Amino acid sequence: MKTGKPRQQERRQFSREFKLMAIARFEAAGNVAALADELGVRREHLYKWAKAYTAGGAEALRNSGRPRPVPQAAEAMSAERRIAELERELGKKEIELRFFKGALQRIEASRQASGLPGATASSPRSKR
Repeated sequence: MKTGKPRQQERRQFSREFKLMAIARFEAAGNVAALADELGVRREHLYKWAKAYTAGGAEALRNSGRPRPVPQAAEAMSAERRIAELERELGKKEIELRFFKGALQRIEASRQASGLPGATASSPRSKR
C-alpha cells in the first residue's frame, strides 16, 4: 500500500508546429490510437486539435494559458480602465449635482416664503 502523495501528471505544452504536423498525420492515419501512441499524446488531443484547425485554421491552435497581450491590446485595456474610472467619477459628480440642486431649491423656496408679510425670515426647522 502506498502512503506517499499521489504523483501529479506533468502538464505538457505542444507547439503550434507540432500540432500542425500531428493534424497532417492524423488526416492520413488509418489508426488514430497508434498515431497517438507514436506521438506520445492522447487521442482526445488529436481530435480536439483537428476540430480547432477546421474551425479556425492555424491561429486556433494556440497554446493554452493566458495569451500574451499585444502592445495595442494592452493600450486598449488601459484605455478601457481609464474610461471605466472616468465613468465612475462622472456618476459621483452627478449625485453631488443632484444633491446641490435639491439644496438650492429648498433654500430658494425658503427665501421666497420669507418675503411675505408675517413670515419668518429663517429657514424651516430641522426635524431632529
